Amino acid sequence: MMQVLLILLSTAAGIMGIVLLVVGKTRLSMELQFMELLAVIHLNTSAEMACIIPKLQATGYATRLWMIHSPIHRFLSRKHACRHSVHAQLTGKRRDGEVHGATEKTVEAVFIGVALLAAFSVFTASTQRIRKSSLAESSTVASCRFPAIFNFGDSNSDTGSVSAVFGRCPPPNGRTFFGKPSGRYSDGRLIVDFLAEKLGLPYLSAYLDSVGTNFSHGANFAASGASINPVPTANPIHLGLQLSQFEQFKARAIELYNQGESIYVKSSLPRPEDFSKALYTMDIGQNDLHAGLKLVTEEQVEASIPGLINQFGQKLYQQGARAFWIHNTGPIGCLPYFVINYPPKVNNADQNGCVKSYNEVAQVFNKQLKDRMYQLRTKFQDASLIYVDIFNAKYSLISKAKEHGFVDPLGYCCGHHGDYSLGCGKKTIVNGTEVYGASCSNPSEYISWDNIHYTEAANHWVSHQTLDGSLSDPQIPITEARCHSVRA
Repeated sequence: MMQVLLILLSTAAGIMGIVLLVVGKTRLSMELQFMELLAVIHLNTSAEMACIIPKLQATGYATRLWMIHSPIHRFLSRKHACRHSVHAQLTGKRRDGEVHGATEKTVEAVFIGVALLAAFSVFTASTQRIRKSSLAESSTVASCRFPAIFNFGDSNSDTGSVSAVFGRCPPPNGRTFFGKPSGRYSDGRLIVDFLAEKLGLPYLSAYLDSVGTNFSHGANFAASGASINPVPTANPIHLGLQLSQFEQFKARAIELYNQGESIYVKSSLPRPEDFSKALYTMDIGQNDLHAGLKLVTEEQVEASIPGLINQFGQKLYQQGARAFWIHNTGPIGCLPYFVINYPPKVNNADQNGCVKSYNEVAQVFNKQLKDRMYQLRTKFQDASLIYVDIFNAKYSLISKAKEHGFVDPLGYCCGHHGDYSLGCGKKTIVNGTEVYGASCSNPSEYISWDNIHYTEAANHWVSHQTLDGSLSDPQIPITEARCHSVRA
């Protein structure tokens, strides 16, 4: 800002000088003024300045001219003597009054010339500084940009794994943004999609999807229903398996890339150096808590949490990952699935109608996850491990749903047939008639798409609250996460 201000001030000074030159009342011709300006600017030494100062005593300009002479004197040539001939032209064949007027106008021209010269000098220097600063800033931004994203998790960030392996997720999933099923259990984009947009990267292709995929900017290993540890009732593609898939993907990608025999490989796989510069994102744990709360007591679920938390971070670091963006788990006690199927007792419902004790279990998980991040930062000091409070963002949205344009925060859009719930996009027989779990007409007014997953509108709101870093620890925006890693 200071550089821009200098340019504006110097330019204004130059313009004022030009205006004074044009509109100033003078009896000298333009040719004479030009000669005067040249004569004064070419004064080179203190002795040469003395040639004209005696003539200026009566004008009162001598002192000011001497003051401004010093900086000019330092950069003008010192090779010429006093310009007596020019002085003669300025003073000869003039009456004393004319000489006085000419001399006064000469000094006016001097100040104008100095102003113009100073303006030009400051403008040039400031422009060069700004150019250098801009180039340095551009270089810093470029060096901190993530070339790829590798994501691990469950249905909160699955962009097609389960759809590719176990059958395509049916319509009306994808209706709002993609206009068709996109492998996501939502009407549109997920938080990981908005994250990719924020970083200027394409949406992530699912690692398990073999058709129409491109992994040049990363891959998504998340799978709907996945857990951290193997759970009999959950998707078998648990976090440990996802990490194994990543290790194989990385090894094969580097091998094929280095062979350099295929244009397709070069255009559809990450460069070997991208793996250490990529962002590694993770959103998982909800299904471990979900399964535990259905099978055992809340105290037993809490006791199992340390074994879940220890799975975060270390294996990816050993594979070269250095920048992590880790989501905690959301308020599972507010999912319509639990509120409907396991309605809270009066003393176990919070102000929003959520199952209070289930949210408390989630908070125990989140507290231990945050502590785990602190431990890993101490252990891996060259890595950036950013903990993102998704719980806070989602619970805030649920608590103030109507303020943000959403209807019943515990309701959901897709999977109804009257009062009967049958799953979004699914069909079943009710009283001898086939019915279909259709979508509502206004998904953007709901937080929940079906009874577990969020709508695009809700995902967008949560993304807006978290990607700027305001709910992160440390508070680093997603766009600066790699810079933070480099500085660390």
